[in-house]
Amino acid sequence: MSALEIRSEHVCFGGQQTFYQHQSETIGLPMRFSVYQPPQAKSDRVPVIFFLAGLTCTEETFMIKAGAQRLAAEHGLMLVSMDTSPRQTGIEGEADHWDFGAGAGFYLDATAAPWARHFRMESYITDELRNIIVQQFSADENRIGIFGHSMGGHGALTLALRHPDLYRSVSAFAPICAPRQCPWGQKAFVNYLGENQENWRSHDANALIEDGYRISKILIDQGLNDQFLTEQLYPDLFEKTCKEAGQELTLRHHEGYDHGYYFISTFMADHLKHHRDILFY
Repeated sequence: MSALEIRSEHVCFGGQQTFYQHQSETIGLPMRFSVYQPPQAKSDRVPVIFFLAGLTCTEETFMIKAGAQRLAAEHGLMLVSMDTSPRQTGIEGEADHWDFGAGAGFYLDATAAPWARHFRMESYITDELRNIIVQQFSADENRIGIFGHSMGGHGALTLALRHPDLYRSVSAFAPICAPRQCPWGQKAFVNYLGENQENWRSHDANALIEDGYRISKILIDQGLNDQFLTEQLYPDLFEKTCKEAGQELTLRHHEGYDHGYYFISTFMADHLKHHRDILFY
């Protein structure tokens, strides 16, 4: 396991907010992640929730903008967030598009060249980074949840469904629920996974529910003034699929709210409570 380099650390609500870099064996390049350790972690192992950020974001975005640390300190929850893709891979065109490549790893393991060599975010999160958190921090490996926003909401739903043995709780803010059917997802999937659309199903939350995958109750919040709602997100389709399949889902619509972190911070308390109620009981 590679050594962790501390990039910065800050006392925050009695706990510790730290930003790290390490040489990832899975990615084959340096990766960055961030950890908020609540005060309770000084004396005991605590539940941990992984947050997967959206397009163009980094390991810093959630920790700076979401207003989650105060609530995590109250509940005794560790928070982990990571960069949204490998960086400076040397792949031609990796930074040409804001919605694909650098900053847009889509939380899957690419299988198509040239992306397959370094874009292995699913394995990085579910294996390497998880092991780092469990082995080097005061995290309880039996009480782990996952949530995310937009592309990261897609990641949270699909990783939770694909790895129910790893994640006991899941929620999402404005997730890409059916990426096979939207421009963001189609662009990512054809490049990362190839032309065979059957291979896309296993990274599409809506298709995973159709195919029999299940997870504990899901919470989704969606703003109705979200500029990406109609073309990219498809939460109502996901709600219909979950209802037909018997998957427990609470989908909440919010008048006036858009796609950004003002929306996320408004409902952060509800999401952390959702995870706390599952992880502590």
